[in-house]
Order: sequence, then structure tokens, then C-alpha cells
Amino acid sequence: MQGKVTDEKNFNRMITVVSIVIPIVVALLFGIKIPNVAPLSFLPPIYAGINGLTAILLLVAVWAIKNGNQKLHQNLMTTNIVLSLLFLVMYIAYHMTSDSTPFGGDGYIAYIYYFILITHIILSIALIPLVLRTYAKAYLKKYEAHRSLAKYTFPVWLYVAVTGVVVYLMISPYYAY
Repeated sequence: MQGKVTDEKNFNRMITVVSIVIPIVVALLFGIKIPNVAPLSFLPPIYAGINGLTAILLLVAVWAIKNGNQKLHQNLMTTNIVLSLLFLVMYIAYHMTSDSTPFGGDGYIAYIYYFILITHIILSIALIPLVLRTYAKAYLKKYEAHRSLAKYTFPVWLYVAVTGVVVYLMISPYYAY
């Protein structure tokens, strides 16, 4: 029993550090532009597609676990974490090579866009420890705690994935290709 408690404490420490470091590093990298590099303007539709795929796989993963297919659920959730990391790398690469695109809409559509964007960003930061803690609970075979936490993690992750696509669709007409 002592080993599991120590493992969980170690996971929690690591998750806390990662959950703090990732947003700080992303914010710092946002301010850095790589000189003499062509803008990676082809990336936004790719990482928007990754968000869309993540949303679909999240839904399939929930279906899998509700139908007793734990292995498929585990594989899909691991895939979603890998997709999220891939998204993050592409997102950073794009912003380190390209200027941010201002939203060109006005009136009520601008309010809707910024509401979606701001909630997307805030929840994507909150999602880091949620996903990692939920995954750690399953890894440690604490399935009841995993299920309890997943009830919060799933809707937040689904919202972030779907709104990532919505933000892309709303701003894509204003990209300078």
C-alpha cells in the first residue's frame, strides 16, 4: 500500500509542475519569433483538425467504456493525450513563425468569438491537471477515483476540443495566406 501512496504523491507532484510549466512556457514562447523562417501558415487547419479528431475520439472513448471495452477506451484516451501534445507543438510552432491573426468581425459576432476564445483558453489551461490526474488515477488502477474525476474532465476536454475547431472556423477568413 505504501508504494501506491508514494506513486500517487510522485504523480501529483509531477502533474502540478507540468500544469504550471506548460502554460508559462507557452506564454513565453508566444513572445518569441524565430527570425528568417517562413511562416508555418499551413498549420492552423491541421491543428484544428486535430481538435476535431480529439472531440470525436473522446466520444468514442466514452462509448467504449460504457460498453465494457476498457482496452479500447485506454487506447483512445492515450491517443487523445498524444494528439493534444501534437496540437500544442504545432500551435507553438505556428505562433513562433507567424503573427497572430486579429479577428475581423464586429458587433455581436465579435462578442461571441471572444467569449468562445477566452473560455477555450482558460479551460485549456485548467484541462492540463484534469487530464493528467484522471489518467494517473486509471494508471494506478484507482478506477472509482478515475470515474469520479472523469465526470469533470470529459466535458471540459470536449468543450476545449470543439471550441478549438469553432475558433479556427471563425478566424480562418481573416488569415493572411
